[in-house]
Amino acid sequence: MFAISLGDDGAELRPLEPWQADEFFANIERGRDFIGRHIGLPDRAKDVASARDFLQAYAEKAAADAGRIYGIWEDGTLVGGVLFRTMDPAGGTCEAGCWLEPSAVGRGLVTRAVTVIIDWALGERGLHRVEWQVSSANEPSINVARRLGMTHEGTRREDFLYQGVWQNTEVWSVLASEWHKHRAPSGS
Repeated sequence: MFAISLGDDGAELRPLEPWQADEFFANIERGRDFIGRHIGLPDRAKDVASARDFLQAYAEKAAADAGRIYGIWEDGTLVGGVLFRTMDPAGGTCEAGCWLEPSAVGRGLVTRAVTVIIDWALGERGLHRVEWQVSSANEPSINVARRLGMTHEGTRREDFLYQGVWQNTEVWSVLASEWHKHRAPSGS
């Protein structure tokens, strides 16, 4: 299995697979309330069996070229992850997302990990657009979109009922041409 370094702090990005369901479930358990404030991932991973089913669904998405999921490990512990919730290679688009347990917040892990997967999607895979959908109440995730140089395209008002409250969803995106400019070294 491959691992991609996320910097000098020892953090790594690796594929997250069904056989790692115990570790994935433990990660969700450590951050269940924190992660669940804005996304329904904890509702999908209620126990090891449902965590395995969730990871199996992503293994099937990867096999169909329709999505992917990666874990972020820090000092050998799974602390969060990033994913392509959807991928449409024929249409040239995908939607990226993330989760992180509270102990790993504030060190740039998500921004670094999403940079790796966007580089892959827009560079190696040749997609045209990466989208980032986020609750308007999720300021840390909105800040990731900003750091990645994404453009706020608009807000879908009360488009999603979550935990009994209608949520606004902000849509952010980056196009391949914008990404390549954003990622170009200074002075080039």
